[in-house]
Amino acid sequence: MKSSRKILFYIVTMMYWFSMYTYVPILSPYVEHLGGSVFMIGLVVGSYGFTQMLVRIPLGIWSDRIGKRKLFIFAGIACAVLSSLGLALSSNVWAIFGFRSLAGVAAASWVAFTVLFASYFEADEAPKAMGIVSFYTSIGQMTATTVGGFLADYMGWRAPFYLGAIVGLLGLILAIKLVEKPADPKKKPVEVKELIKMGGEKLLLSVSLLAIVVQCITFTTMFGFTPLHATSLGASNAELSILTLLSTLPNAIAGYISGSIFVKRFGERYTILIGFVAAAICTILLPFTPSLGLLILTQAFNGFAQGLMMPVLMGLAIQSVNEERRASAMGFFQALYSLGMFGGPFIAGWIGEYVGLSGGFILIGSLSFVGAILAFLWMPKRKVQQRLGH
Repeated sequence: MKSSRKILFYIVTMMYWFSMYTYVPILSPYVEHLGGSVFMIGLVVGSYGFTQMLVRIPLGIWSDRIGKRKLFIFAGIACAVLSSLGLALSSNVWAIFGFRSLAGVAAASWVAFTVLFASYFEADEAPKAMGIVSFYTSIGQMTATTVGGFLADYMGWRAPFYLGAIVGLLGLILAIKLVEKPADPKKKPVEVKELIKMGGEKLLLSVSLLAIVVQCITFTTMFGFTPLHATSLGASNAELSILTLLSTLPNAIAGYISGSIFVKRFGERYTILIGFVAAAICTILLPFTPSLGLLILTQAFNGFAQGLMMPVLMGLAIQSVNEERRASAMGFFQALYSLGMFGGPFIAGWIGEYVGLSGGFILIGSLSFVGAILAFLWMPKRKVQQRLGH
């Protein structure tokens, strides 16, 4: 695959995620500003994962049936643009809920992104491919969240939403030039019974369940309620951007090096275990940080820990099936982990309504310790490539 085509893919990937994340640092405080309760904030944050959970498996099956990835990438970016524009024009919390849900539909097309990008590499290079694309995902999200908070501080609450729509539109135009392999006319469409069988694949199911826990942590902390705790410490919108930047930057770095350094040295099992233990400690400490500086420090480590895990889990998921069923496998994987994107903020918001956000953070941190135990029990001791004989 020509390097220019990969570069185009990186740019489109960054713009796609940028369009959905410009407003993430200020979303929780913005819903609070509009009069939303802690529980409502949890619903808004979680709606993004809920729609992904509903859409990703059907999208993966449909993509496999027609052998197209680019079409779904294009549709996903279009939904991201409409979502950001709708959020910019809304001032009702339920409208915010609806348009953030549409962003979840947009994010569901990520299954097509990952499978198309993986097709640019050899089959046994899947973890490497996922590490690279996760890096550019994090760069897009990181740039968006950094700019968004400053923009809100200087130009008002709605400016980040408009910026997301504009960048998404540019990404939509560039996506026209993405290249994919022609579909194999002999390929049989995936059957529902095959998908059920795929869901029974031990490795795929195990990494999907672990990914639920990772997303619970991420969308309760970094992309959920951490900004609310920061504002209680006196943080401005611009400082919320700095907080998010210093969480997502270590996340991006960890995603880039997890496959090339950590997996090579420790294997998949212990890389994931290290990530869960570190994330658990940082999440439980979060509500007890008395200053913005200490909060930023703990969440930088938290972001790094989370970044270690997801590329490894994604790579294991995509390796677990043959190439023509990978979109369905990734749809299954991503639909299941979307449960964490919805469930984490929902549970933390529900608990926060009654006992305060500290209780929600402690619960999710404890869940991360459970994830560490499950990773130790479920993950193979040796590298999967070795176990599969590659």
